[in-house]
Formats: sequence, structure tokens, C-alpha cells
Amino acid sequence: MIDYPFTVRRLSAEEGGGYLAEAIDLNGCMADGETVEEAIHHLEDAIVSWVKTAEELGRPVPAPSQDTLYSGKWVVRTPKSLHRKLAELSKKEGVSLNTLAVSLLAEGMAHRNFHS
Repeated sequence: MIDYPFTVRRLSAEEGGGYLAEAIDLNGCMADGETVEEAIHHLEDAIVSWVKTAEELGRPVPAPSQDTLYSGKWVVRTPKSLHRKLAELSKKEGVSLNTLAVSLLAEGMAHRNFHS
């Protein structure tokens, strides 16, 4: 799972479509994908490459920013039927249940054009 906070946004047709995921703390570290899940998966790889390259060049690697109010962890209770459907979909997609849930939430936020 990604330790660095990140954003996901829908790319316009002029930008090539799909989704863009960006690590907030790592300047220029971003990845895209056709789906939210794919963009997040690619971002995980981009973060590893960003950190490795910075270390090889002797540049500082910032620690993930910590917001004591928003830790990124929460407990969600769902009906068993929803849990089962999500677990089956995550298996089919080849991602963890957590990654799928984050992806679906991010996609929903992108569809609503929510901006913080």
C-alpha cells in the first residue's frame, strides 16, 4: 500500500483521458492509467522509482507527510453481501480489497468533481 498521500483525478479528453494519480510529497511523482485502479497501481511503481532515483543521486527523500487529523486509516462496516462482492471483484481485478476500495472511492470523488 502507498504510504505517501496521493490524489487521483480524471483526465480530460484533451489530456488523453483516463486518470492521473500524484504523490503529494514527491515533486513530479505521478502516474496515469485507464482506470483509477491502474493509475494507483502505476503510482506505486512510480513512487518506488522516485525514491530509488533520489537515493542514487544523493538527494533527500521526504518522509510521507503526516496529518494527525487524517491518518488515512478508518474502519468501515459493510453488509456481508457487499463485502463478498467487493472481495470477489478485488480477486478478479488482481488487487487487494483495500486498493479496490480506495480506487472506487477515488473514482466516485472524481465523478463528483470534488475538490478539497
